[in-house]
Amino acid sequence: MAPVKLYGATLSWNVTRCVAALEEAGVEYELVPINFSTGEHKSPDHLARNPFGQVPALQDGDLYVFESRAICKYACRKNKPELLKEGDIKESAMVDVWLEVEAHQYTAALSPILFECLIHPMLGGATDQKVIDDNLVKIKNVLAVYEARLTKSKYLAGDFLSLADLNHASVTLCLAATLYASLFDAYPHVKAWWTDLLTRPSVQKVAALMKP
Repeated sequence: MAPVKLYGATLSWNVTRCVAALEEAGVEYELVPINFSTGEHKSPDHLARNPFGQVPALQDGDLYVFESRAICKYACRKNKPELLKEGDIKESAMVDVWLEVEAHQYTAALSPILFECLIHPMLGGATDQKVIDDNLVKIKNVLAVYEARLTKSKYLAGDFLSLADLNHASVTLCLAATLYASLFDAYPHVKAWWTDLLTRPSVQKVAALMKP
């Protein structure tokens, strides 16, 4: 069977979010870069993959899937459904809950910090410290909830690794490249959870891809 194709740049944490899932699910895949500087993301070919002209996009035969978290779910559902705990209604519900938390609480608070610390300087812009400070308050509140959760289970959805954990990898690795890399030190259970995730080959693959 031909490998699936994942379109997008490895500097994007949305793209490497998918890499973590593909690696953990044992999917054979090919990374296909998209050149934003030439406008390739708005080309007819790419718009056929993602009508919003964004990355990532996944091609599996004649099927195109876009939006990173949908791609991650597709990869797991097809190749390693135990990462979604499908078949157990209570466990799968917890996976779904923490997938939503990652998207709407954790990454929602962390992304503005990453943009100010990493993306804006890369593009020659100035860092807005107020945006960072405001979102540091938000992420610390989120981490307090995570700390309480991880005192009760090894992973977020329970005592089993799931996609809910893996979807945190790319943005958390980006955090390590900022001045706020020590943020987890105040949350020992969160730090232990992250240290455990860092031992997984899928997360190590993402870390290697994201290094400049």
